Amino acid sequence: MTHFSSPAPKAPASSRRGLYLGLGVAAALLAGIAFDTTIVTIGSESDVRAQVFSPDDYGQQEFPRIAEFVKGKAVDAATLAPAVLQDKAAAAEQYGTPASTGAIMFTTVTGAVAEGKSGIYTIQAEDVPEEITIRVQTGPAINGTDLRDAPGDITFGQFKNQIEYQNAGAGINRAMKTAVLEPIDTAGLTGRTITVTGAFRLINPKNWLITPVEVSVQ
Repeated sequence: MTHFSSPAPKAPASSRRGLYLGLGVAAALLAGIAFDTTIVTIGSESDVRAQVFSPDDYGQQEFPRIAEFVKGKAVDAATLAPAVLQDKAAAAEQYGTPASTGAIMFTTVTGAVAEGKSGIYTIQAEDVPEEITIRVQTGPAINGTDLRDAPGDITFGQFKNQIEYQNAGAGINRAMKTAVLEPIDTAGLTGRTITVTGAFRLINPKNWLITPVEVSVQ
């Protein structure tokens, strides 16, 4: 007696269509993921690390032009001193760059260096009224944002937040320190005659604290 095996039942057509549809959707999803995936090369413009703000890189980039700007605008202290004493606002308008907490002024001063403290020295300036105290900061810490604010074109809106804006000023100060102050013996300035060109914020006309962009020691 011959036995015949029955053929395996075929999957219903609707099930096969569902299977094919599922495979098609999966393939489309994989293709979409591949299309939407960007390969980032380390060091490229798309590398997130390359987009992180570097205050020191910014300072190295900006300080040379800021130094040239300050030197180009600097007024001899003997000329600037009577002007700020007579009319602070008029002197700021004529010689300075407007800023939110006092105009940034630019000067060149020559004089003997008196005793200093924490890297800040008083300069006994020539031909400057005695009622004006002129000091210069030489580090190790360089404070303030006078150099950042000097040209008037570095604004908060160019940065992500206030911290980045402040760090930009610190980066410029460090670049100045490397270029201007490190080559000289700032610890041995007392009693020497120096010429300083730099910027200061005009708050009290009788008290100038200069951040230098150029220093020569005689």
